[in-house]
Amino acid sequence: MRRFSAISLFREALGGHETWPRQWRSPEPKPAYDVVIVGGGGHGLATAFYLAERYGLTNVAVVEKGWIGGGNTGRNTTIIRSNYLFDESARLYEHALKLWEGLSQQLNYNVMYSPRGVLMLAHNIHDVQSFKRHVHANRLNGIDNEWLSPQECKEFCPPLNVGGAMRYPILGGALQRRGGTARHDAVAWGYARAADARGVDILENCEVLGIRRAASGRVEGIETSRGFIRAGKIGVVAAGNTSVVMNMAGVRLPLESFPLQALVSEPVKPAFPCVVMSNTIHAYISQSDKGEMVIGAGTDAYTSYSQRGALHIATHTLDAICELVPMFRRLRMLRNWGGIVDVTPDRSPIVAKTPVPGLYVNCGWGTGGFKATPGSGDVFAWTIAKDDPHPINAPFTIERFRDGVMIDEAAAAAVAH
Repeated sequence: MRRFSAISLFREALGGHETWPRQWRSPEPKPAYDVVIVGGGGHGLATAFYLAERYGLTNVAVVEKGWIGGGNTGRNTTIIRSNYLFDESARLYEHALKLWEGLSQQLNYNVMYSPRGVLMLAHNIHDVQSFKRHVHANRLNGIDNEWLSPQECKEFCPPLNVGGAMRYPILGGALQRRGGTARHDAVAWGYARAADARGVDILENCEVLGIRRAASGRVEGIETSRGFIRAGKIGVVAAGNTSVVMNMAGVRLPLESFPLQALVSEPVKPAFPCVVMSNTIHAYISQSDKGEMVIGAGTDAYTSYSQRGALHIATHTLDAICELVPMFRRLRMLRNWGGIVDVTPDRSPIVAKTPVPGLYVNCGWGTGGFKATPGSGDVFAWTIAKDDPHPINAPFTIERFRDGVMIDEAAAAAVAH
């Protein structure tokens, strides 16, 4: 039985090239694993890879209820940046960005990382003050960020409309030149192949139905649709469904789940050189390597596990995009979709041990999960392997909501994506 069918087409297209594994490891679970990772998206597969690569833990299984990369990893809009305000966030996302820069070489797989620059537009005095605050804070943390005038924004991204009567005039922008994009599904495939080559088992179509605990309270393993899998440690990285899985172990998390929408246009010739983001109108846009304009919107205002969002959200986003870049009014939309994002009260993630011995959780990324993928996997692997948080993710505990030690990117971030 094939490990994941989406890969088989590429394997056949490659004609059996020696760098591609012809067969994945047997999907039959071993009697016991040192670590089981629940969630076969980018973060889960990255965690498994770093457990094997950095700590020699190869008796590891990644359990996914569908197919790998079929959740939020395959539905995001590919943006990578590290220009967050607070020191804790800046360290985490900058760690991820540095890993992105060498990830294709490390995995021996092209994840299509493109540092084309991320330009965040300001439309009012509040935006200007907020972005300049970010620029100064980033520089203090050694992170590149710079302020551009409206004309400099136009020079960096010629299609922008910076003149004339506009509802949202462009007053300037903050530019992180090292930011950019990567191909979302390629990241999952790259980590999957590299983890598999190091001995990690990837179990698809294997839904978690329960978490079994011993009398001492420590985890013993997971009940799945394919039977019981014994495990010494369990790491839960199930974006959009983390609360459901953690409730199985009696752990309640301060999470809400919201639909998040995105869409792409018909493919056209190269026309848009960077990533442009706008918080005031909550829209962002870049052009994929296939030529599609990738457009993202904000989260819907209601909690839901649905992967479809409200029509007015996408309509408002398209109206704004057409005002910012008038030539896009002639484009036709090719498809749209929705994902589910877990959101904490302060819009910062939880990457931590839990009160249950042997149980660890990585969740609450909201709209910032993709850009953190390699850094998240790296520090989460450290936390699991050493049973102690990495210095970078040490502030991102569950207990911070009890103690009031927030990392409040909800109020401080210029834009959440």
